[in-house]
Amino acid sequence: MNLKEFLKDNSLIMDGAFGTYYNSLYDNDELPEIANIHNKERVINIHREYIRAGAKLIRTNTFASNSVSLECDLNELKTNIVNAINLAKIAVEKSRKEGFADTFIAASIGPIPFEDLSDREAIEKEYLFIAKTFVENGVKIFDFETFDTLEYIKETIDYLKDYGEIMLSFCVNQYGYSNAGLSAKKLCMDAAKLEGVVATGFNCGVGPGHLTAIISKIFESVSIPIMALPNVGYPSNVSGRMVFANKNVSYYADKMQEILKEGASIIGGCCGTSPKHIEALTKLEFFKPRKINKTDIDDNTATVSNKSAFYYNKTRKLIAVELAPPFDGDDEKILASAFALKEKCVDVLTFPDSPSGRTRTDSILMASKINRETGMCVMPHVCCRDKNAIAIRSQLLGSYINDIKNFLVITGDPIPSVVRSSVKSVFNFDSVGFMNIIKDMNENQFKDSAMVYGGAINQGRSNFNVELQRVIKKVEAGATFFFTQPIFSDEDVNRLEIIKKEVGKEVKILAGIMPFVSLKNATFMKNEMAGINVGDNVLQRYREDMTKEEGERVGIEIAREMIDKTKNFVDGYYFSFPFNRVYLLDEILK
Repeated sequence: MNLKEFLKDNSLIMDGAFGTYYNSLYDNDELPEIANIHNKERVINIHREYIRAGAKLIRTNTFASNSVSLECDLNELKTNIVNAINLAKIAVEKSRKEGFADTFIAASIGPIPFEDLSDREAIEKEYLFIAKTFVENGVKIFDFETFDTLEYIKETIDYLKDYGEIMLSFCVNQYGYSNAGLSAKKLCMDAAKLEGVVATGFNCGVGPGHLTAIISKIFESVSIPIMALPNVGYPSNVSGRMVFANKNVSYYADKMQEILKEGASIIGGCCGTSPKHIEALTKLEFFKPRKINKTDIDDNTATVSNKSAFYYNKTRKLIAVELAPPFDGDDEKILASAFALKEKCVDVLTFPDSPSGRTRTDSILMASKINRETGMCVMPHVCCRDKNAIAIRSQLLGSYINDIKNFLVITGDPIPSVVRSSVKSVFNFDSVGFMNIIKDMNENQFKDSAMVYGGAINQGRSNFNVELQRVIKKVEAGATFFFTQPIFSDEDVNRLEIIKKEVGKEVKILAGIMPFVSLKNATFMKNEMAGINVGDNVLQRYREDMTKEEGERVGIEIAREMIDKTKNFVDGYYFSFPFNRVYLLDEILK
């Protein structure tokens, strides 16, 4: 019988924590996964303890078996995983000979702690490598645990659906949100939609008391069996080590009984739990799994209110103009520029979020003031750098209250190297992850009038296919429009046309237009600004001895040429004027 069939009429007890239990037995801080190579009997014995305690499913000792945590190459990683699989099989076989019933074995796959989340391709490849190693060695159940998003593992899940059954458990805080800013409900609903996933739920992050409340709120929205593997409680810091109390077995069991009543079908334990906790679970009252009809589930998807969008009900070419917030407290110039544009055919003013990692006035606060002063539609850029999910959600709530509902979502530039010794970049997720947070908030908090958001396109990226796939992922995350990097070449134009055909008519694309005003300006942008590809043919149209008017005239001519080359397929234009020379807009659009 496979796991899916078993869960139709039975609840399931899984094992408890391997890592914290291992370290409590052997009083060391080494990764338990190292024991797969050097202390194999320890691994076998812990598995057997959990089976004797009553676990009907054990997880391989591979939660941290990845090249980053183990600091190893892929060949060494494969050896570690294969050893872990064999040790779990030995434990099950020895237990069977002792009279215990067959026990399911699941591959434990944990998050890979990459520091550079922009290296998405490498992350996804390693997950796929890990999954293939399990498949090649006969594992049929795959337990992805302690994840905060599905973003990096969808390709792996798609691969595994043909080789076995998948369990997905997420790590959320006591308020029901993951470190990626996604709600417990959204995480489980999205997981349940994936082919091959037979159970979803939560492990780690919270104790059983908080997890009871979380499961009670989401049960009716999830169409597959729910997992509940909480920590024993919350840890204490003892001499620099995080220590979990493990004397509250009866309390843990009482709370797990409540979790069963709330609808969980699979129970077990995470950090701080031991075989004693699992043994206590075997004495609980189990209930026949409650059935949920998929067709009865409201997917809670919000329809974006087009009335909030800067492009709502407009059939002409759209015009967006970027205004750079000041480095200091003087807002006179930016206000003057905004008022100068008020009577023009400008659909939205946009405000960068500290580009190049250099401090400027906050983009949301700047946008809010411009909106109050001029009444114009505003759009702050919001980036992932410097903020965790809590800060981002707070910003979005504040923006919504102040009637700012259009956002350009970007990953953001890293901190300049010269200041990295004192200032650190914070990137908990990239722009796609940020978009998923807004999408989640639209579905749960802003149903009546959802936020509208879009992304950036770097059409000059060396690997164009990677950029194209990124654009598609952003559309899947709810992006309804895109602003591109400034265009200066036929190659840029051709690439944008390919992207537009891929995303279709419903997704708006505004081509970036940046009219250089001098040779110095153009040379600086070519050599010092990442993502802006300025060819020598552009520089050759400027001279060092040009007057201000002559330099501006060349910039206007190039801008008009790019507009003419893209007019048949783009939905509008995104203007960025050097030194906020917004008066050039009239000349360009004549």
